[in-house]
Amino acid sequence: MYDIFHEWGGDLVVGSYGDLALVSGSDVISQRVCRRLLTNSGDYLWSLDYGGGLAQFVGTPTTPADIEAVIRTQLGLEPAVPAAPAPQIAARVVDAADGYVVANITYADPSSDLPVQLNVTSS
Repeated sequence: MYDIFHEWGGDLVVGSYGDLALVSGSDVISQRVCRRLLTNSGDYLWSLDYGGGLAQFVGTPTTPADIEAVIRTQLGLEPAVPAAPAPQIAARVVDAADGYVVANITYADPSSDLPVQLNVTSS
């Protein structure tokens, strides 16, 4: 089964034949991880327990450890992300006054064992 190319917050992309563009390679996993982390639990009708809901941290006091825990849990639930080597997660508050947080996630691409880095930012 193929995934449609869609970056979170963007529009669908038209393929070279006028159809919907498909995603391939390590981008498939990156898109799945972003979708899982940014979907609120209860919002995905076909699996109501799906999603990490990172947006829940916007406007509330939190610590990088809390954000890292949600990301780690959700990556463990994502079948596309290999468990070994364990994903590396580092969240940090860049601007506490404006609530700007960056999470750097590194996991292995199962097809090549090369590291893939994904950066998630919120403000």
